[in-house]
Amino acid sequence: MIPTNALKNGGGSCDFTIEVIGEGMAVAAPDRTHITLGVVTEGKDVQPAQKENAEKIEAIIAALERLGVPRENIQTKTYSIEPQYDYADGVQTFRGYKVTHLLGITLDGVAGAGAVIDAAVAQGANAITDIVFLSSESAKFEALALREAVRSAQEKAAAIAGALGVSLSAIPCKVQELGQEAAPIRFKTAALSMADSQTPIEPGQLTFRAAVRVWYVFA
Repeated sequence: MIPTNALKNGGGSCDFTIEVIGEGMAVAAPDRTHITLGVVTEGKDVQPAQKENAEKIEAIIAALERLGVPRENIQTKTYSIEPQYDYADGVQTFRGYKVTHLLGITLDGVAGAGAVIDAAVAQGANAITDIVFLSSESAKFEALALREAVRSAQEKAAAIAGALGVSLSAIPCKVQELGQEAAPIRFKTAALSMADSQTPIEPGQLTFRAAVRVWYVFA
């Protein structure tokens, strides 16, 4: 990990120090969902494949709006038209075109993810590439994890100083935040069950982690 946000006090020396690393963690229930899904169509000619794709995407968007998803929460993530080839005995033969249109769908909350997937599949979605659960208060929980990391470093330094029979400076002479971030909860297509009943999606919990390296002068 790369140290960032180094802080130093204005005076004193770090020549004789106790160096510790503190780690902290905060757990939060996700309250936002981002789903990436769409349609992949193929055809010998590009226009029919493109037309079929557009019709299915329009039907998916309409179905999502009927579920109450605002139009501004639906946006194109990927759109591509690619030629496809077969290869046999070293010979390349043109097979047709593949049209891919993926939508990014943002939901307030986590309960509607399964219904969105089922509605999209019913209208022709055949590519569900990512489901991510997030927190709208990530900054708050990152700060909580960072405070816990600093407390952990203080406790470690105090324990070491006590064992050595020395006293620590009241304020560290140097603090570095070690780069860590919350890992969003992701689900991939292979983990989803496209059954007739609503697709079960469990959001779980988000874990925010922080770490600091701290130097205390001792005497």
